[in-house]
Amino acid sequence: MTRLPLMKVLLIVLLFTSYQRSGQAESKKEIKQQATGYVFHDANNNRKRDAGEQGLGCVRVSNGREIVCTDENGLYQLPVTNDTILFVIKPQGWRTPLSKTLTPEFYYIHKPKGSPKSKYAGVKPTGPLPASVDFPLYPQKEPAQFRAIFFGDPQPRDQTEIDYIAHDVIEELVGTDAAFGVTLGDILFDDLSLFESQARGIALLGIPWYNVIGNHDINYDAPNDKLSDETFERAFGPAYYSFDYGTVHFVVLDNIEWIVPEKGKKGKYQGGLGKEQIEFVKNDLDQIPEDQLVVLMMHVPLIDTKDRQELYRLIEKRPFCMSISGHTHHHEHRFITKADGWLGPKPHHHVINVTVSGSWWSGSPDERGIPHTVMADGAPNGYSLIRFDGKEYNLDFRAAGRPADYQMNIIAPEEVVVSKLSETVIYVNVFNGSERSKVEIQIGAGGSWVPMQYKPGIDPSFKKLSETENAVKEKSYRNLPKPKISPHLWKAKLPAGLKPGTHLLRVRTVELDGDKHQSGRVIRVLPAKSVAKTAATSLKEK
Repeated sequence: MTRLPLMKVLLIVLLFTSYQRSGQAESKKEIKQQATGYVFHDANNNRKRDAGEQGLGCVRVSNGREIVCTDENGLYQLPVTNDTILFVIKPQGWRTPLSKTLTPEFYYIHKPKGSPKSKYAGVKPTGPLPASVDFPLYPQKEPAQFRAIFFGDPQPRDQTEIDYIAHDVIEELVGTDAAFGVTLGDILFDDLSLFESQARGIALLGIPWYNVIGNHDINYDAPNDKLSDETFERAFGPAYYSFDYGTVHFVVLDNIEWIVPEKGKKGKYQGGLGKEQIEFVKNDLDQIPEDQLVVLMMHVPLIDTKDRQELYRLIEKRPFCMSISGHTHHHEHRFITKADGWLGPKPHHHVINVTVSGSWWSGSPDERGIPHTVMADGAPNGYSLIRFDGKEYNLDFRAAGRPADYQMNIIAPEEVVVSKLSETVIYVNVFNGSERSKVEIQIGAGGSWVPMQYKPGIDPSFKKLSETENAVKEKSYRNLPKPKISPHLWKAKLPAGLKPGTHLLRVRTVELDGDKHQSGRVIRVLPAKSVAKTAATSLKEK
């Protein structure tokens, strides 16, 4: 056998290593191509652009950064890499195709090699870029006045909890007149194999349903943020996008950043948007008139999003803009001011939405076998209905399994001794209340209405409930969380001159959007001698 000289061997090894590195570098490069396609009126509803079907001009299409408008024939062009989702921005008066579970299908995923292997499947290889990536649209009536449903954190761990959602929320909403619905993240609780089952239940409402990605909807085995959304993308498409309905422009944001410090180390998430998404939002809003209402939808509250200042700069000069999130499992109206770096002429209204799962489906089961799952701010689990009317909006709180007028909890003792009246505090938890609400109390039909003091704090009824239930040993349900400060709590003391007898307390509230609610509670006032007599009888029996 002929032996090669040592120097030749070393040269061959160096050349081969260099070739390998070159190949690896080339494989990591993003292959850029030009995508071309049409947005068209799919007149025969077959999702294909057939001869004679009209192309739609001035419809916006995006690759997640750039946004272009179609020409008069419906034609667009956009650059794509080997990991791009193209999507049409649904215009007013048109709808996109819907999946069997009524999820809007407004996108085309271009991943020639598919998603990398992970615990939960991502996107299958899509192959070469099609010669034309087309988006069908269908005309529909969209009135200026409409309603939308907002679910915060349904967060089921398993099929049993998906069934809780069906019985606790879905059944009462069947027949809704809402135009569409949105889940504000944490669609699931880590088990991403349940996306389809959860979507099938919601589809019973018969309306299009949009989804925001939450921290429990990502792939925890992903090595970086870019790959953490692969399963969500397979189920629902891009993690951020926008669409129009009526005269309102909606923007869905992905503010879940997945961070893996080192290979083999445990990852963590933080609230953040990233430069690419900020660029998309800028390009999107640059094309939206300033007098159009813009609604930003996200999972982590805006105030907990790391790069929110960049977003503030894009929205703070818009006179008609609000935002809504989930994540924290309480309900709150936040007004963002210059204290947080906001530079707009008036505070920005951000809603932290009530959650469907309440306190993560914890607490003792009710008569239906469903945990009562009261949230740590003392509000019940549920959802929101927002009514839109041009530039105006109005949020209605809905408690799951309760009538629509269940809007507050009056916390008062069953009985009070005359001598203790002035020391007795009545609390009211107005579930959809805020610092801008007006809350008053009346005692007796002829009594005057007296303002109650806005006093955020621990809800006494939730504190008692959690302590009682959590103290039970060998229980079959999960513990309730620790009480948290309720941002919608009011208090007032009883008047000293209240006579012994049975009295009706009435509480009324006017919300920031003008909605009015009223509720009542019965208490008994005892004369001092009655208490003394009761105590004496008790001692005699002993």
